Amino acid sequence: MTALTDVRGTASSYDDLVARVLAGDLGPDARTQRISVAFTTRQAVRHEGRGSGYRNEVLSLRLGAAVGSCAVEPGRLPDGAVESCVGADVAALLDHELAPVRVAALDAYLMHVLPHGPTNGAEACPLPAGTSLEKSRARAEAVVRLIDAEPGATVLVVGVVNSLLEALRARGLAYVPCDLKGGTTEWGEAVRTDALAELGCCDAVLASGMTLGNGTFEPLRRHARAHGVPLVLFAQTGSAVLPRLIGSGVTAVCAEPYPFFWLDGGPGTIHRYGAAL
Repeated sequence: MTALTDVRGTASSYDDLVARVLAGDLGPDARTQRISVAFTTRQAVRHEGRGSGYRNEVLSLRLGAAVGSCAVEPGRLPDGAVESCVGADVAALLDHELAPVRVAALDAYLMHVLPHGPTNGAEACPLPAGTSLEKSRARAEAVVRLIDAEPGATVLVVGVVNSLLEALRARGLAYVPCDLKGGTTEWGEAVRTDALAELGCCDAVLASGMTLGNGTFEPLRRHARAHGVPLVLFAQTGSAVLPRLIGSGVTAVCAEPYPFFWLDGGPGTIHRYGAAL
């Protein structure tokens, strides 16, 4: 078991992180950094052997060689949102009316100035080539290893991914599945829709980076910090944002920048921060 390197550029909250970027504390003036490419990625999937599927839509912004991303509910991104980002500077986009644009812009800037790697506190974790389900399970195993909890503990899962629930089961961890969409898990368990209402009955929290874009992240972070509850994030959304909040309520992050595991059958890499592995 070796501890990961200290994470650079940490902040006390999401708003503090934005303020530090705008003040130039972490890199070049955000007013001089312009987005060259903006795009969305849409996906629908049903893994072989699974009884249900899901859809994803992700807004991504490119700054230099870096890509920042924020997931959105499919079909909710307004017409013209992508075009409004192209050529805009990061400082302006951090004040955009749409939260997913603000998050993707912050993620792109931080990916540009603090890329994933050991210098900035990350440990690379290879994902093997395989089917979408094989890669999903490999990622889930890497994520769940970041949770500091003994068998029998209960984990609040915010953003239901069946492979993650399967990995928790394999570790002997109970869970409360929560997702704004509701529904049921692969095993017929009811999915709760109010994560904040479930916090008091759980020993740890495992949450999607998508919480950044829908406004539920900061209440989770504040609760985790106030009560000493481990908060682990699996992040396609805000993969470069969430590691900067380790020590301020966030315990560990499994960061997965674009391109995501579900886009390609070849080998890939995810990056883990902030825990002993």
